Amino acid sequence: MVETTIRDEVLQVRIPNARWLVTGWSGGYHDSDVAYNVSVPEGWDRTDLGAYSRERREAAGFETDGPSLLTGVELRHAAGARLDGVTAIATVGLSNPTSLPLDPDGTTPEGLVTAGDAEIGTVNLLVGTSRSLEDGALATLLAGVVEAKTATLQQLSGFTGTTSDAVAVATDRTGEPATFTGSATAVGDAARSAVRAAVKASFESRFAESEPPESVASADTGIRSSRQAALFEP
Repeated sequence: MVETTIRDEVLQVRIPNARWLVTGWSGGYHDSDVAYNVSVPEGWDRTDLGAYSRERREAAGFETDGPSLLTGVELRHAAGARLDGVTAIATVGLSNPTSLPLDPDGTTPEGLVTAGDAEIGTVNLLVGTSRSLEDGALATLLAGVVEAKTATLQQLSGFTGTTSDAVAVATDRTGEPATFTGSATAVGDAARSAVRAAVKASFESRFAESEPPESVASADTGIRSSRQAALFEP
């Protein structure tokens, strides 16, 4: 059973006996009952991310260590969705959007953002399944979750994501085993559907009283991948 708690702009997601696969600064595999999504204040410029996350977690009264994601989105915009043993929680911000035009013009990237820039929005996802997955199946699940996030955002905003998106997916190691997690499986399809619902709900909350940027050029920061790669025959 996935439990969520928010205190002092820190979201804890608890899944007993979980194994997590995480992207971002705290990336990799983690065996922990919990993971976190920490909302940072405007103008935040800390670079000691581990120490900062631990400080925020402890200040909020969360004693259990676990991987942490960071976001500039206030957690009142967090949204969750459940389907067939999969739970997804999303926070959606688009102040630093990314786009990937199908026909790039060959110019240098527009608005390349670097760590430490202010006003970072971020799309963060924490997704857990009640099924027991081997590491390869968990990695496949992560790929499907990212695909679902990208497809949903593309339809909602025209962007593929932001320059600082992060995802954490978890398996319950005591659950019923599942060998495969691709989009044609029950686990994969449930994850895609839950992510779609959570991302859409968080997007609608975040932009209920304002508009998302119309383009990378009109955003605070971001990147439009416009360079041409050289083709070759393998």
